[in-house]
Formats: sequence, C-alpha cells, structure tokens
Amino acid sequence: MTSAATDPDAAFASGTDRSFFGHPRGLAYLAFTEAWERFSFYGMQGLLLLYMIQRLLTPEVMGGVFGLARFRASLEVVTGPLSDQAFASQVYGLYSGLVYFTPVFGGLLADRLLGQRRTVIAGALLMALGHVLMAFDGTFLVAMLLLIVGTGCLKGNIAVQVGHLYPPEDESRRTRAFAIFSAAINFGAMFGPLTCGILAQAYGWHVGFGCAALLMLLAIVVYVSGWKYLPPDRRRVKGVHQPRLTGHDWKVIGALLLLSAIAVLPAVAYYQESNSGLLFIENSVDRGLFGWSIPTTTFNALDGFFCMALVPPLIAWWRAQSKRGSEPGDMGKIAIGYLVIALASLVIMIPANLVDQGATGVSPLWPVALFALNALGFLYYWPTLLALFSRAAPAQVNATMMGMLYFSLFAGNVLVGVFGGWWELMSHTRFWAFHAALAFGPCVLMLLIARPFARLLAPKETAGG
Repeated sequence: MTSAATDPDAAFASGTDRSFFGHPRGLAYLAFTEAWERFSFYGMQGLLLLYMIQRLLTPEVMGGVFGLARFRASLEVVTGPLSDQAFASQVYGLYSGLVYFTPVFGGLLADRLLGQRRTVIAGALLMALGHVLMAFDGTFLVAMLLLIVGTGCLKGNIAVQVGHLYPPEDESRRTRAFAIFSAAINFGAMFGPLTCGILAQAYGWHVGFGCAALLMLLAIVVYVSGWKYLPPDRRRVKGVHQPRLTGHDWKVIGALLLLSAIAVLPAVAYYQESNSGLLFIENSVDRGLFGWSIPTTTFNALDGFFCMALVPPLIAWWRAQSKRGSEPGDMGKIAIGYLVIALASLVIMIPANLVDQGATGVSPLWPVALFALNALGFLYYWPTLLALFSRAAPAQVNATMMGMLYFSLFAGNVLVGVFGGWWELMSHTRFWAFHAALAFGPCVLMLLIARPFARLLAPKETAGG
C-alpha cells in the first residue's frame, strides 16, 4: 500500500507534507524559482523605460533596431504622433500588459496539452533567450516578443502549482502559502532593479540586461532540481472522460471573471508607480546621498522590499485577527487592498502639488511612502485573489482561469502606458488624483458584492451553509 509519507502525489492530496515551515517542500522550490525569475524580470523591467528614452530612441541607435521604425509607425496610426517619452511609455505599458495577457494561452496549453510543469520549462527557456537578446540594441523587439511569450507559459502555471500543493478544504494554509510565494516574488522585485540598475549605471545598459539573463538561467536550475516535489500535472488526457461543467461551475467562472475585471483599475493605480512614478522621481525628487546620485531605476526595488518586509507582520496580524474571529474574508481583504492603493495615490498628490507650484527637489520620503502603501495594498488583494482562483476555479479550467486573473494585469498595464502618456498633458496633482479614484471605485464595488460572492465561491464543503 502507498502512503502519503512515501508517495508525493498522496501527500499533495492529503495535505500531510509540512516539511517546509509547515508547508509542502514543493512550495520552497516554486517560491525560489519565482524569486530568481522575478529577479531577472523586474531587473530588466526596471531599466526598460529609461533605457528606451536615454539610449534606444536616440538618433544614432534607433535606426539600427530591427523593426522599430515600422512598429512605431503602426502604433502612431492608433494613437497619433507620439513624443519619445510618450512612445516609450506606450511600449512599456504594452510590454508590461502583454506579459499578463499571454498566461491565458499558457494556461490553455498546460490544461490541454503539455501540463503545468513542461509548460513552465518551455516558458523559462524562452525568457532566458529573450534576456540574452536584450543585451543587444538591434534585437530589442525580438527579445521583447520572446519575453512576452515565455512569461505567458510560466507565470500562471507556476502559481497554479502552488495552489495544487494543498487539498481544497485547506483554505487558510493556501492563502498564507500565496503570501509566502508573493514574498519570494518580491525578493526578486527588490534585488532585481537594485542590482541591474547599479550595474547599468556603472557598466552600461547591456551589462544590466546580461545580469537578468544569468538569473533567469538560475531559476531554471532551481525548478528542475525540485521536480519530484512539484504537484502532478492536471491536464486533459485524450480518450479519458472529463466531467462537464455544471451550472454552478459556470456561475463560479462568471464570478471569477468579474473579480478579474474589477481588479484592472486598481492595477493601473498600483503599477503607475513604475512608469510615471519613475519620471516624477527622475525630474522632481532630490536623489542626492553623500555626494552620490541614487539611480532612479533603483527606486523600483522599494516595491519588492516592502512587499517582502511586510509579509511576516501581515501574516501575524491575520493570525491574531483569526484567533479573535475578526479576520476579514477574501472579499474584505481585496476591498482593503484597493482602499490602501487609493490612499497611496492620495499621499503622492502632496509633493506633486508642490512641484506643480514650482518646487524642485522634493524629499525622497514621498516616493518611499508611495511604494510602501502600494505594497501593503497589493499584499492584501493579490495573494488573496491568487488563492481564491486556485481553489474556486473548476478543475477542468483551473490553469486557464488563473491566466484570466493575470489578464487583469494585462489590461491594467496597457492602461498604465495609455495614462502615462498624459503625464506631460495635465498637472501632476490631477494625474495622481485620477489614479486614486481608479482604486477607490473598485473598493466600493467589492463591498457591495462581498456577501453574495463569498457564498458562491465558498468551498464546496461549506457552500450554501
């Protein structure tokens, strides 16, 4: 007889594997894989906007970039003429959005053909090649395409595997696992921009991009080394009957799609910190430190730092609330997250108003506050959504629905680029007030739908109870 102690699949099903600080050992491999993958991703992304403005779009370089002139002309057919800053913001937004659009197709590929593990490997290899090509100006667009497709294969499927480590009824541990997973992500989000930004300033843009490529290769090594501890693939097998989606399943799918749609606007407010927020820091914040100018790109590390540093106290706070019976449910946590993100934009309005009135060199503590509050809001809503989708989505479309959740980040990041183009056209105060409203409206909507959605998306054992 096979026991949970000797069979990894049985351990996943029973929830008995607690060898990693009370969690399955597979969580460690998934978390560290994502940490190094995000190190490379955010390291490259932290350089992207200023690299385009300060090097790629200069007259002596842009003519040698394969396909760039045609791509810009095609984009301007839709948007009208764009300044270099507006064009760079559009490209940044499109890239940041598309890496969250393609997980839908990565989920379909995993659900129907390859399974989650092989799809993750394919995505990681494509991303590694994309990072290598970013080290050359001429292959910029090819590199971006490979990174977009590769992230689509990897992103949603590795998150799905975290959820599959736990039995359906283990909702509490699953939510905390996603908080730990998010902390690992933000280890990369902190050190990636910091390391790649410093290397780029000291040795040139392409050294920074090369560092991202090396860390992506490390992510592949970590993932493969933990292969036997990963949850078994869940995909359709030809000739094997798959249960049809029930009416309740379709209601759940509809509710999850609506939650994904609501998440679009807070994502805009959150991710704008890395687009127009960087332009604000570059032009209006005093970055001097003991005679050295702090690279603007390294401010992106603050997001990862706060998202990592805030996880332990936040989990402790939730546990304390749980003991008192006052821990918010999923809908409440999501609403709180949106409210805090709205507050972040309201706070940055204060220095923005000073700049509008002619001030220069505002305190760097203001962007620190922006990143800290955004990180807190993100930790309230995003791990909660990940855990909710991984548990509640029907098994037949589980990876696909996780991809649909990432689709909200696609739409949000595309809008980040669109709204980023307004930076030169409106006052900074109005710009951030607009983004505060983008997060506050969904907060109110979440409060309105909280009860019926909580009942619908409850675990089957308690649904309708």
